Amino acid sequence: MSMNDLKGPPEPSIPKPSQRSRQQVQQELHQNTEEHTPKRVRLRLIPIWLRLLIVAILFVAVAVIGLMTGYSGIGGGEAGDALKWDTWQHLLDIIEGKE
Repeated sequence: MSMNDLKGPPEPSIPKPSQRSRQQVQQELHQNTEEHTPKRVRLRLIPIWLRLLIVAILFVAVAVIGLMTGYSGIGGGEAGDALKWDTWQHLLDIIEGKE
């Protein structure tokens, strides 16, 4: 038994890419695309601009909830006071050194 007997049936001759012409490659690609069904156009249920708006609104809502939770939980104040202008004016006065 020789090594040639163990190799099995000969493989079909496939030309290397360098041996195929550009026209042959384009024809093969064209044939492959004809076999497939046309792609479905994806319809977005929520447009991108609306998604961005929703994300921005959620960001603001979470920031306000966190502000109120922090002011009432850590600061010991009333949660509603975190949204009052007087509270922020007092904070700005402290930062600027007016108080």
